[in-house]
Amino acid sequence: MATCVHDRDTLRALAHQWMEWAAQPVMAARQRAWRAVHDLRAERPVILFETAWIDRYVAEDEVVCEDPFLRAVERNMRITLRQAAELNDDLVIEPHYQLGWRMQFSDYGVPVDIRKAPGHAESIAYSFSFPITTPQDVSRLAPRQFRVDRAESQRRKALLEDVIGDILPVRLGNYDPFVDEFDVGEFGDLGFTGNFFFGLTWQVYRFIGNEGLLYWVYDAPEAIHQLMQYMLDDRTALFSFLEREGVLARNTDSQMAGPRSYGFVSDLPASDAPGPVRLKDLWGWAESQEADNLSPAMYQEFVLPYLAKLSEQFGLVYYGCCEHLHDRLPAIIGAIPNLRSVSVSGWSDLARVAELLGRRYVFSRKPTPAHISGATPHWELLEKDMRNTYAAARDLNLEILFRDVYTVDGDRSRLRRWVDMTKSIFQM
Repeated sequence: MATCVHDRDTLRALAHQWMEWAAQPVMAARQRAWRAVHDLRAERPVILFETAWIDRYVAEDEVVCEDPFLRAVERNMRITLRQAAELNDDLVIEPHYQLGWRMQFSDYGVPVDIRKAPGHAESIAYSFSFPITTPQDVSRLAPRQFRVDRAESQRRKALLEDVIGDILPVRLGNYDPFVDEFDVGEFGDLGFTGNFFFGLTWQVYRFIGNEGLLYWVYDAPEAIHQLMQYMLDDRTALFSFLEREGVLARNTDSQMAGPRSYGFVSDLPASDAPGPVRLKDLWGWAESQEADNLSPAMYQEFVLPYLAKLSEQFGLVYYGCCEHLHDRLPAIIGAIPNLRSVSVSGWSDLARVAELLGRRYVFSRKPTPAHISGATPHWELLEKDMRNTYAAARDLNLEILFRDVYTVDGDRSRLRRWVDMTKSIFQM
């Protein structure tokens, strides 16, 4: 398989570095720490920083491969290796490289056009065409069709195996929703496989906009129920299709079980367990950021039943992302028996959530990204945030996942400083 010598040499050098990190004893120790947290017998908190979206964390001129696919792999490998070398968080590098199956989707029967902001903000600032403008337009929705592009998926796997397979094994399994459904480019960052994101209200918002979500629960409640049932049916069809097609891989490893949370856990089959993979072997990720402004009663009427029904398909469930949950968490706990991890954003009452979760669930803390972003980090707020987390959750099954940081103004050192500060607060 023809590959330019420069691309081959570049990736092979990175593959050697990858395997060197994977072989270090600290990686096995970190896996044990993650598993202990998710098994609800945490020995210490685990900490992970999401670096994939940080602007110029790996600068464009550092990526030198010419082939577009190999260039995307190179970027992902450089991001991972840089994080391992610089941050000293609980990043896990395993002795293989994970690729997702390439998927193809029809539309929803209506065009949902993305309107991106011009210039620097293009990758993070966007809106949509909101094609469903009246409750009657809901009838325009049609069931989607799904297809696994096996030929292209196997071509990519074979290409990468030809380049680095004798150094770093290549695995193929699951799919990357951020590439295939969320329009972040053909290859994304190749880092989100294993992420079974429900995204029910996320997609409903794309259909009707925020005003529709907030007004129609009063003005057209049946239309909201129709939209939620449509999305439940869509996701059920998609996940069942993946199971039927035999393209699932167990996400009980360093694949994403939730928003940047690893899947290491003992209550589901190990990632290398033999036999067919079922949805019941996997983590699913439920959330509803778009319902944040709905009252708990309306959330329980219009959203939670559909999330709970979809959750039944999976072995364990990670709930939440950036929304507040303290006023609706009792209902979520009651409706989703296989709930294991709960996202705790800066909008939540930390003490109340800690009281509700106890040691029966994972307290998945999301620090506020604004405090560390931009030209000047606010260290007093960052420290206060972590001290408040310590006060509320130090004795719980705690993971701290720093996400949604998009720019650090070229100052990568602040990321390690935050990790060191957090470890100091938690006496790690």
